[in-house]
Amino acid sequence: MRRALAPLLALMLLALPLAAQQSPPAPPPEQIVAGLSRDDVDITTSFDGSEIIIYGAIKRETRIPQGHPLDVIVAVEGPAQTLTVRHKERRLGIWINTSRVSIGSAPSFYVVATTRPLHLILTPAEDQRYRVSIPLAMRAFAGPMEVEDAVPYTEALMRLRQASGLYRQDDGAVRLAEQTLFRADVRLPANLVEGFYSTRIFLLRDGKVIDTFRAPIEVRKVGLERWLYRLALEQPFIYGIMSLTIAVAAGWGASAAFRLVKRP
Repeated sequence: MRRALAPLLALMLLALPLAAQQSPPAPPPEQIVAGLSRDDVDITTSFDGSEIIIYGAIKRETRIPQGHPLDVIVAVEGPAQTLTVRHKERRLGIWINTSRVSIGSAPSFYVVATTRPLHLILTPAEDQRYRVSIPLAMRAFAGPMEVEDAVPYTEALMRLRQASGLYRQDDGAVRLAEQTLFRADVRLPANLVEGFYSTRIFLLRDGKVIDTFRAPIEVRKVGLERWLYRLALEQPFIYGIMSLTIAVAAGWGASAAFRLVKRP
C-alpha cells in the first residue's frame, strides 16, 4: 500500500509549484478608480468642441509612503491614421515635393495632461514602454524609408497638429488632492475625427508606472452632419450631383437677386 501511495505523493508535490505559478498576480498596493463625465461626443453642424472631465481616486491597502509623491498622467488618443509627410523645396521658382515619409500609425488627436512636468515624473524607459509622450505616440512607419533621418518629418507633423489644437501637452492640468483624489478637464477641439477614442490614466511614483486605467470615448456625427458624411462615403456620385446642383442653384439665385437690385 505504501509503495502505491509513494508515486501519488510525488505527483502531488510536483503539482504544488505549478499551481503556485498559475495563481493570479497580487494587485498593486495602489490602484486607480476613475470615471468620465461622458463617454460619447455628438458632432452636429454647430459643434464647436467639447470638454470631458476625467476624475477618480486612488484605492490603497497600505498607508501613503512618505517622501515619495504620487503623480497622475491622463492621455486621450484619437483613431490612428496613415499619412504621408512631404518636404517641399523651391527650384527654379516652383515649389515641388522632393522627399516624403509615410507614417503608418499616427493618432488623429492626442492630449497628455499631467500633475507635474512630464519629464520630471516619467522615466524614459517607462515612456518607451507605455508610449505616453507625443513623439512616441506615432508608432510605425509604412514602407521603405526614402530619407536618412525621419525625425524632421515627424517634428513637422507634430508642429502642424499642435498649431491646430490636435496635439497638446498640458503639464499641471491634473489636480491631485491629498494624494488620493484627482481630476483633469480635457478640451476636445471642433475638428475631431469620428471614431473611438482611448483614455489612458497612469498612476506613477518615483518615475515608474504602478497602475493603469483605460476607458473608451465614442465620437460620432449625428443629424444632418452624419447623413451628409455617410452619403459622401457610401454614395459619392449622388453626393457630387447634389453638391453641383446646390452650387448651380445658389449661383443662379445670387445672379437673379443681383439683377433685381440693379433694376431701376
